[in-house]
Amino acid sequence: MSVGMALLLAVVAICVVVFLIERVKLNPFLALLIASMLLGFAAGMPASRVVASFEGGAGQVLGQIASVIALGTMLGKMLEVSGGADRIAMTVVALAGPRRLDWAMMVIGLLVGLSVFFTVGFVILVPLAFSIARQTGRPILHVALPVTAALSVVQGYMPPHPGTMFALAAYHADIGRVIWMGAVVSVPVAIISGPLYTRFIVPRLPADAGMGAEHDHGHDAPRAHADLPGFGITLFTILAPIVLMLAGSATRFMGPTTGDWVEALRFVGDPNVGLALAALLSFWTLGLRRGLTREKILACSNECLGPLASLLLMIGAGGGFGAELMDSGISDAIARAAVDMHVPLLFLAWGLAAGMRVAVGSATVAMSTTAGIVAPIMVHGAGASPELLVLATGAGAVMFGPMNDSGFWQVRDALGLTVPQTLRTWSVIETLIGVVGLGMCLLLGWCGL
Repeated sequence: MSVGMALLLAVVAICVVVFLIERVKLNPFLALLIASMLLGFAAGMPASRVVASFEGGAGQVLGQIASVIALGTMLGKMLEVSGGADRIAMTVVALAGPRRLDWAMMVIGLLVGLSVFFTVGFVILVPLAFSIARQTGRPILHVALPVTAALSVVQGYMPPHPGTMFALAAYHADIGRVIWMGAVVSVPVAIISGPLYTRFIVPRLPADAGMGAEHDHGHDAPRAHADLPGFGITLFTILAPIVLMLAGSATRFMGPTTGDWVEALRFVGDPNVGLALAALLSFWTLGLRRGLTREKILACSNECLGPLASLLLMIGAGGGFGAELMDSGISDAIARAAVDMHVPLLFLAWGLAAGMRVAVGSATVAMSTTAGIVAPIMVHGAGASPELLVLATGAGAVMFGPMNDSGFWQVRDALGLTVPQTLRTWSVIETLIGVVGLGMCLLLGWCGL
């Protein structure tokens, strides 16, 4: 297949996805399924192979990450229902003091965001932000924007969030390296897009920005201290899966050693096992010890899994889309062109993800579609590690904070902003996360990582 035809088919397939999602208003899963089938037929694949390719790609991706996402969601649900997020917020704010409140809110967002999706973390922490703002007399945007930025940073750069896990599987990256490199990238990105930008933009907004939302949240209040789990046990529960996965990844530096303790570390450091152990731990530390019954914990586990159905189907369809690109020969042709033109893989992944973000709004769709295109190219390319590609894809996927993203309207409504004010706050924050994140990836690549 010629390079021109491969590029044309890939562009048309992406346009079909965008058209079906944005104009026809189809579910992303169905849009990706239809586009994948049309792509296979247009590339000349027989009908039986088109179906088999989609099934194989979807099954491979879901087999690697479906259980990880489900287990991480259970852990996040226990953090929510137990009041663990409230405890973290209260403790960090008390330690930081009113003068460093924006920095404290950034830390809270990073910690809570490790275990919950952006939407859930936002719903949990925004009422706390309003309560803290009232108690300290600070403007609500000064308190809420840093935590919002931090939640978005973790969503784009850290496992076990869905988009990151999809890219991790597609690029065959090491999860331990993604975790520690993601942490290295996340902290400076969160500082710049959170406290620093907040201190720049809040004085330049009207004095009444966010005042209407403050009235709406007037009756929200955090739980009493006695009703909350301890800070230490909450933090231990949140960080447990991260520590286990890092320990499992560290065993690869031990060479061919196969001692029992090394095998044990590799076993518990597997993402599925590590998150399963952490979820079970949370049932005890944040559930049974706090007076929740087994029936209540079971109900919470079942409740949090329901909304995952659409997300997992969409991720599986993204894997099928990538398989169609690969099996049809389109990815190979694009890979050869990219290598011949010496396009840096980090820029390619970042640019494609940013374009998809603007087109469809969803960061998860942007990451999954981009990873399906870039993964085959990575085999032919050089100069970027799989882990940096995961982070660069995440950086592009959070760019711009466009108005076709549900997060834009969630932030606007919750913080009582106008559309122009949301563009100056949320959209700029998202763009800073993407641009500074790419810069950090390039810096790590220059350092040989």
